[in-house]
Amino acid sequence: MPSSLAIGDFARATHLTVKTLRHYHQSGLLEPAEVDWQTGYRRYSTDQIPTAQIIRRFRNLDMPLTEIHAVLAAPDLRARNDLITAHLIRLEADLARTQSAVASLRDLLEHPASSARIEHRRVDAATAAAITQVVDVKDALSWYQGALGELRATLAVQNLSAAGPPGGIFSNALFSHARGEATIFIPCSDTVHPVGRVVPRVVPAIELATLLHRGPHTNVDLAYGSLAAYVAQHALAVDGPIREYYLVERHDTPDETAWRTEIGWPIFQTGMASPHRRRYVASQSRADPGNIRSHGTDPLVGRPNLTRDL
Repeated sequence: MPSSLAIGDFARATHLTVKTLRHYHQSGLLEPAEVDWQTGYRRYSTDQIPTAQIIRRFRNLDMPLTEIHAVLAAPDLRARNDLITAHLIRLEADLARTQSAVASLRDLLEHPASSARIEHRRVDAATAAAITQVVDVKDALSWYQGALGELRATLAVQNLSAAGPPGGIFSNALFSHARGEATIFIPCSDTVHPVGRVVPRVVPAIELATLLHRGPHTNVDLAYGSLAAYVAQHALAVDGPIREYYLVERHDTPDETAWRTEIGWPIFQTGMASPHRRRYVASQSRADPGNIRSHGTDPLVGRPNLTRDL
């Protein structure tokens, strides 16, 4: 018969605090071998030490108690290994996100601000195949990839050609409340027949201040910051959703450094259309209005303050 240990001795043996052991008892994860019904004192079997050691290592890997319980209760070795492998995959994904964030922050701190060209252009109305849905911002990137794949497949089946690069329209709520309406569209040569989530849509004409973001979406917030600073400085912003155009993306090349995304901020009408786009230079890494310098032949003059909370 195995020996037993008081809870304090068991805590020393397993490096789990008394408070933690009590919590594990209450949650049903690690119940004492014996509880004195008069005093409430807990005693643990020495056979429980290996189980406690396993639990401690799982908790060091941030495995939730419910998952640890499932691992310990698994009917066989294969089921147990599948649960552990699934958690390790999640850990690796978290590690990759952390490494990406660290690299992005280091790049932001170590490298000087780079100049980004901001342009004004009017986008004409276009017939498109589109998918619209209310999404959470944390799911937006994967949703966008799935929607683009569905749109391309639908156009291919209906023998329709793309008439321009794919794009996205994103409501203000998606940024301010982390949940809002998003539309992914592909301009096409003819009207698409509705299939599943894909519907025909006329993407309305709009005038935009645009900035070209190079590379993956990791640092796209820097481009957004520069664009926001520019339209605020010139009192050009009007209410309306942000647009993005995916000039080069995953479908074109797996090389993320080659990806090109044009970000468009809706702006106040700036006058008659010109054969040349008006161009400006802004700091893409610092949203400082003082870094914005006009390089256009038609400099902007003061306009009514139409800006909203950026």
